[in-house]
Amino acid sequence: MNSNYNQNWNRNSMFSSSLILAGLIVCCMLAPACNSTSQQNGTTQLHQGAPYMSGTPYYQMPSTPLQTRWYTYENRDGSKGAGGKAKFGRKGSPAIIMDPDQVYEMLNVKGSGTVRRIWMTTGDHKSAKPLRALKLEMYWDDAKTPAVQAPLGDFFCHSQGHFCTFENACFASPEGRSYNCFIPMPFHKSARIVITNETGTRMVVFYDIAVTLNDQHDDNMLYFHSYWRRENPTTLRKDMTILPRVKGRGRFLGCNHGIHLTPAMSNFWWGEGEVKVYLDGDEEYPTLCGTGTEDYIGSAYGQGLFDNLYQGNHYVADEKHDFGKHAFAKAYGFYRFHIPDPIYFHEDIKVTIQVMGGPAFFQMLESLEKDPTLKFMKAGDGTQYYTREELEAHPKKAEAMERYDDHCSTAYWYMDQPENGLPPLPGLEERLKDLP
Repeated sequence: MNSNYNQNWNRNSMFSSSLILAGLIVCCMLAPACNSTSQQNGTTQLHQGAPYMSGTPYYQMPSTPLQTRWYTYENRDGSKGAGGKAKFGRKGSPAIIMDPDQVYEMLNVKGSGTVRRIWMTTGDHKSAKPLRALKLEMYWDDAKTPAVQAPLGDFFCHSQGHFCTFENACFASPEGRSYNCFIPMPFHKSARIVITNETGTRMVVFYDIAVTLNDQHDDNMLYFHSYWRRENPTTLRKDMTILPRVKGRGRFLGCNHGIHLTPAMSNFWWGEGEVKVYLDGDEEYPTLCGTGTEDYIGSAYGQGLFDNLYQGNHYVADEKHDFGKHAFAKAYGFYRFHIPDPIYFHEDIKVTIQVMGGPAFFQMLESLEKDPTLKFMKAGDGTQYYTREELEAHPKKAEAMERYDDHCSTAYWYMDQPENGLPPLPGLEERLKDLP
């Protein structure tokens, strides 16, 4: 055996040993996460910080005899042995054709259980209208008002009326024409998922909702909530509200957020705003305060196109406003999920984001050429503004400043109550207006 072979064999042996050691380390790291989700005394334990979000270990049957059901238009009530009967079982009824203004229950279940996965698509998967004009609502345990209220696209992380190709820990769209959600949604007594067609036209809707029945949730079970809102435009020096204050005990899961830039200010960096989380009685100042918009999603010095497990900037508009080489994209969509870094609240919570930019002074001068009526407020107490003389004297200087844009956000959280007291969604005109 020659020396080169010996050296290669030794290297390969060392490499194999390293792989084995790395595998053992990973197994040790994952073991607590797996154990934390096992069936204990017949009670389903949902994941609190694992890389995946629901279920027991793959190789172990739960102690409670759970039943799996897929709710589709081929088996609308999930009855045993009753799926796919239409057209002699040959794909006779895969989708519902919804009339204008029709309200349809995709899911209506009595008893305890957990929604494990939701998949959907629509006949029109290329225009903005279905994403904003199909309204999604979810109700838990016979609640009178919904725990989830959002336009269909925004709930599933498609931003600004545009389909995106992406995958993260909670949502996915593998080829940018479908909707997938993997967030576990437990309930004690009942679950309803409702879709309303506000497009003004007939709409083909395919759906597949995977549910386990008979889950025995304990008293610490939290209900899933989600809420969409938009500020078009935001108010100068007033933070945009991602999640209005809700009272209760629970966990903020995260948000997906969209920004459509004000055209006259699209030539300079827009993302200096810090995310703030007001916890358990916080008033003027929050307990949690970030350092900048791109920092919140794990990046730095700007936001390009990326989608990671817990954070991403998955939508960047193709078009730019007419600002030459300094122009930014017209719009952005990004997300952050606090799965490895949970945010708990015990009394109440509110989440906001500042609307601030970071221009060089010469860029503000460029904006003034586009719109001479602009006034640039300095970051501070709201009483000071930049003067043209100041900007011209120091053209290369840069500072954080107040700005206004079109913001929308979908918040996701768990709470100990099935109702959150938030108002109904705004009307269709407001949801569709000024989409990029």
